[in-house]
Amino acid sequence: MDIFNSLMQGFATVLTPFNIWMAVIGCFFGTIVGILPGLGPSATIAMLIPLTFGMNATPAMIMMCAIYYGAMYGGSTTSILLNVPGESASVATTIDGYQMARQGRGGAALGISAIGSFVAGILGTIGLMLICVPLAKFALKFGPAEFFSLIVMGLLTIVYVGGKSISKSLMSGVIGMALGTIGIDVIQGAPRFVYDLPELMDGVSFITVVMGIFGIGEVLVSAEERMKITPIHVKFKDLWPTVAEVWQSKWAILRGTAIGFFMGALPGAGATISSFVAYAVEKGVAKNPERFGKGAIEGVAAPESANNACTSGAMVHLLALGIPGSGATAVMLGALMLYGLKPGPMMFHTNPDFVWALIASMFVGNVILIVMNLPMIPFFAMGLRIPYRYLYPGILLICIIGAYSLSSSIYDVWVMLIFGVIGYFMKKFDIPGAPMGIALILGPMLEYNLYRALALSRGDLTVFFTRPISATLLAIAAIMTILFSSKTIRVKRKMLEEVEE
Repeated sequence: MDIFNSLMQGFATVLTPFNIWMAVIGCFFGTIVGILPGLGPSATIAMLIPLTFGMNATPAMIMMCAIYYGAMYGGSTTSILLNVPGESASVATTIDGYQMARQGRGGAALGISAIGSFVAGILGTIGLMLICVPLAKFALKFGPAEFFSLIVMGLLTIVYVGGKSISKSLMSGVIGMALGTIGIDVIQGAPRFVYDLPELMDGVSFITVVMGIFGIGEVLVSAEERMKITPIHVKFKDLWPTVAEVWQSKWAILRGTAIGFFMGALPGAGATISSFVAYAVEKGVAKNPERFGKGAIEGVAAPESANNACTSGAMVHLLALGIPGSGATAVMLGALMLYGLKPGPMMFHTNPDFVWALIASMFVGNVILIVMNLPMIPFFAMGLRIPYRYLYPGILLICIIGAYSLSSSIYDVWVMLIFGVIGYFMKKFDIPGAPMGIALILGPMLEYNLYRALALSRGDLTVFFTRPISATLLAIAAIMTILFSSKTIRVKRKMLEEVEE
């Protein structure tokens, strides 16, 4: 009853006109940030912090949290309709979401994304409320060795589900990891592979890569075909997911929620890994896995649920341990310190009113987001009626603005255009772009945790197998490799037998 009473007090604090207004503003800006690639919730929160000076910590943090999880809602819009991920966590959504849009089911994809996000947000917040401290203590057991093994498993998952051919997905992933080595060495602090170009000191931006590969590459392929793709005439009944489709996605939503919340509670894991793991799990448990990649609605529901539940999980170690698990929570940690608050186990005792008001605001924010987003689905889906000779210049403009907004430099625009050409050839040769983009993010994390694990164990490689959690994750990765390899061999044998016959 203490938890229930505390939550009710939190709602009493949140349900005031000013605090609700701050939640609405945060949800609106978060959705816009998710739709527009390049800006991101971290930068948006950082830019808005000066506006909160002189404000009480509670409404300020309500707005910042709303921006954080609102960006996860909005990121699916361009991923589904334009094949341009608004956030790294939305890359997995493009695999089936864009195919659904090409089939005239963009409204259904957006609808199931909003519903899955809402359910995941509510269940994730309940999880935050109930198991915040115990789960945070378990997350402390993850050291460098465990994170290395987790990232290995995540990379293999992305390779196996990222495309039709495992060899092409592997090649794409290796290229992404190579791109991730450009910049400053994570241990020695020395520049590498920068070739005396100051712009490369910060590495290759993930946003420019995915906008080039997915957005510009799609435009170039269609331009070569002289815009042969006809506009999609969406029927009104197809603007929303049917009851049957929602029911069909129920387990995908619940599994994605569980995976996302758990991954979010691990500092450094993040929504990107969780969305791909959720996608891989759905593909693995599906009776007809061949549907995935061709417009399976579960392939949208699972990753979207995972990346939204991940935001609730990320708040676990921010509030209970004072440890940020992502760029956005790192900015929020700094904001909390500016307001004179010290996140950690004692916060539940020293500032209980603030903590429970923040948790209650996440329930309110998810309601605001679904009320705000569901009515917009027909508007977004009807955009598929626009002829492509008018739509693609808009995609180019969005991508150019997004790339330029990263650092107000034309350099990022040129990098995006170069990867657009690379994306064109990748599409021509049916090489998936998702493994490259995600490996670009996870590669430096893999290297950093490898260095740290070996430094702490004094070069002993057995540390990855003697620690139980690390060994379990590597065992899962090995089982995945065996299963997918045997499946590939069986398919090739069957094809050879059919040819011989």
